[in-house]
Amino acid sequence: MDQIRIKGLEIFAHHGVYPEEKEKGQHFFLDAVLYTDTRRAGLTDRLELSTDYGEVCRLMNEVMCAQTYDLIERAAEQTAQEVLLAFPLIRRLELELHKPEAPIPLPFGDVSVRIERGWHRAFVAFGSNMGDKEYYLEKGLKELKEHPLCRPVKVSKVYRTTPYGGVEQEDFLNGVMELETLLTPFELLEKLQQVERQAGRERKVHWGPRTLDLDLLLYDDCVIDTETLTVPHPDMQNRDFVLAPLCEIAPFVRHPFTGKTAKQMLEELKHNGEKHVVDTAQNKLD
Repeated sequence: MDQIRIKGLEIFAHHGVYPEEKEKGQHFFLDAVLYTDTRRAGLTDRLELSTDYGEVCRLMNEVMCAQTYDLIERAAEQTAQEVLLAFPLIRRLELELHKPEAPIPLPFGDVSVRIERGWHRAFVAFGSNMGDKEYYLEKGLKELKEHPLCRPVKVSKVYRTTPYGGVEQEDFLNGVMELETLLTPFELLEKLQQVERQAGRERKVHWGPRTLDLDLLLYDDCVIDTETLTVPHPDMQNRDFVLAPLCEIAPFVRHPFTGKTAKQMLEELKHNGEKHVVDTAQNKLD
């Protein structure tokens, strides 16, 4: 991806652990690399197709001066986040915050914190088979759509499906949502579980009934295997009620471990006679 580089942006601000740092202030310097596609702007010379790096500098200065932080880690994090939220053409950025006047009682050249942040592509499966199913799905997706660090991309139709896993229970409503997020996989998982709890989700029976089920299927091309999170979802390739809505919105997204597309995985399931999807329950959860 193309880059716009900003070097040595000087900002006078009041960050630091010690009271005198907050009172007197000091000079900070910012370096930033903005990852964006400059092709269309380069071909057309149209301002609206470019990122106004002057405005990026103005915003970084504004964020750095708006309030005080003890840690330059916090100042860098907040600055990067605000830039990514304000400028949709910037997909990723590297930011280095220098503090050359840090209160270090020894000769030194510079102290800095360097971070890299950007938008990530995630797919979340949603389902419900208790109570007012449509209400739980609509409320759960609304929570994700309105999260300040998430952007909804596509939402599948809702599918009525028979239960999976051998537990006798009502039919489910299922679908898949694609979103872009600044959250890490673990932060996104925490948010999904919070939304489930708000819907009264109780984990009493494995594969049992639930008011709201939100599963992180894919996060970029990451492969994660921990006690709290496994990505890709370990059973997605066996669930047509996940693959059917996933194929509707992203048929060629690939499983990062097997390399198979969603379409290929669904076709394999159909060939093996696996079927839980009954019909389409409604159009879209907008």
